Amino acid sequence: MALPKIVSLFSGAGGLDLGFRDSGFVLAFAIDRSVAAIKTHGRNFPGVKSLTADLVELGAKGVLDKLRDVLEPGEAIGVIGGPPCQGFSRANAGSKADDPRNMLPMLYLDIIEALQREFDVKFVLFENVLGIRDAKHSVVFRGILSKFREMGLHTAEVKEHCALDYGVAQTRKRVIIAAFSDSACAAEFSPVRIESARLTVEAVLKGLPEPAYFSRSLKPETIPVHPNHWTMRPVSKRFAEPNGVQPSGRSFRRLSWEKPSPTVAYGHREIHVHPDGRRRLSVYEAMLLQGFEPSFVLEGTFSEQVEQVSNAVPPPLAGALARAIHLALINAASADGPRRDLSA
Repeated sequence: MALPKIVSLFSGAGGLDLGFRDSGFVLAFAIDRSVAAIKTHGRNFPGVKSLTADLVELGAKGVLDKLRDVLEPGEAIGVIGGPPCQGFSRANAGSKADDPRNMLPMLYLDIIEALQREFDVKFVLFENVLGIRDAKHSVVFRGILSKFREMGLHTAEVKEHCALDYGVAQTRKRVIIAAFSDSACAAEFSPVRIESARLTVEAVLKGLPEPAYFSRSLKPETIPVHPNHWTMRPVSKRFAEPNGVQPSGRSFRRLSWEKPSPTVAYGHREIHVHPDGRRRLSVYEAMLLQGFEPSFVLEGTFSEQVEQVSNAVPPPLAGALARAIHLALINAASADGPRRDLSA
């Protein structure tokens, strides 16, 4: 069967998109407000229509106008995305239920509702932080689930998924909502976990040479190993002390060789500290801990690259979700035939 084409909203650099592309889906359109992220997207997804625009300003009508140049009326599509989640994040100690960013999930669904009027929306994938299910955000979360029902979309069981369970050396957890136009697909949706015995920082990073250090004159082509293998120069006295950086804390959090990385989500360039304790991770090392392949390259300034890698969905997790959707679509379409297994 022909798979629905993918429309990616709030795409960022394309971690979620990469998982779907590598699972057999055709990516048709991606949009994000970050100029650097869309530049990255264009580099890594050649031939895909990618657009820099603020979805709040563009609105549902604006998205429809853009898609008419890419898709045929009535064409089957799947919509994927993770609306910015800072308003729900538990790392944001001052988060409030009335944070205006909490309205972005409803904007996401409003756009999808508009797309339903011109295209055949087969499925929607919604990704967000665990905090979206916290009691103080319960009204918003119940409203999201209610909106799916109003749109005639059937949600699979809402679950938390940890990247560690899908082949990523990171304990990043996210809430995933998968919704389908066919209730049989929702019943079939079941991502397959990956068994792995060595999901540690050591298994991912050991043996890499020292990165280049940030300078305004540094050119990507002169950076060793990979264009993103650079980091901030370690100026803090903590980096010079044998035990100056410990495994706890936020601004200075040292990774352990023997364990997976905690969530790769950074602010103000406060990237986790390398297990050796002498410097912070490079952007490339953070990308590897997110599960990106070495062929993927981030564009933009150092801060823009840090933001992109922080916001990305780990591609192996995205791939597991994509394969589960692919299998659900096939099995629902051939309910009387033998089940196919796409988990391999």
